[in-house]
Order: sequence, then structure tokens, then C-alpha cells
Amino acid sequence: MTAALRAHGLTAYRWPAVLIAAELVAVAGVLTPGRDLYLSLRYRDDVLRLLVWDQHPHHPVPAAEALCGGRRRRALWLLAAVVDDWGGEWGTCEASPPQRGTKSWVKLPR
Repeated sequence: MTAALRAHGLTAYRWPAVLIAAELVAVAGVLTPGRDLYLSLRYRDDVLRLLVWDQHPHHPVPAAEALCGGRRRRALWLLAAVVDDWGGEWGTCEASPPQRGTKSWVKLPR
């Protein structure tokens, strides 16, 4: 990741991007052990975007979904602090069909 940032003149993002990617991947790995996940890094319109898609299933019971979502948000407290410090935003959402699982995303402005 650092090589890609350097190659595109985005070294100012190196520290937060590496930390954010590590946090997103670590939480996804804990919530979906042994399953594939996908990490995307994009830069467009002066915003660095990171996305992790994991295969954590949607919970059909609203209370279970809320509990699970709360656990994920609490596990990402360090990510939240870094994103807030950079003036960015982050969140999670259910993956769009045909994919299944959860997407966790971050946007960091220049």
C-alpha cells in the first residue's frame, strides 16, 4: 500500500491509510475468520477511499443486527479517532447483491 501511495504522490496519506487498512482488515478477520475479504484503495476527487468487504452475514433479526453493528463500531474506535482527526468520514453497510456480507469504508479528504 505504501508503494502505491508513493507512486501516485500520495505519501501524506501513508500513516493514516496503513493504520486504517490494518484496523479494517483486523476487525473483518475477527468477525469472519477463515473467509475471504477484499481491500480496495482508491483516490478520486481529492479524497482517498478505503473499503473492506467481508463475508459477515446479514442478521435477519433487527436486534441481532444492531448488536453486531455496535460491536463492529466499538472495535473500530482507533480508526474512528484517526478518521475524525483527518476530517474524514467512515461507516459500514450491507453489501449490495450479488455480494453478501458487510462493507466498511473510509473517506479521507486531502
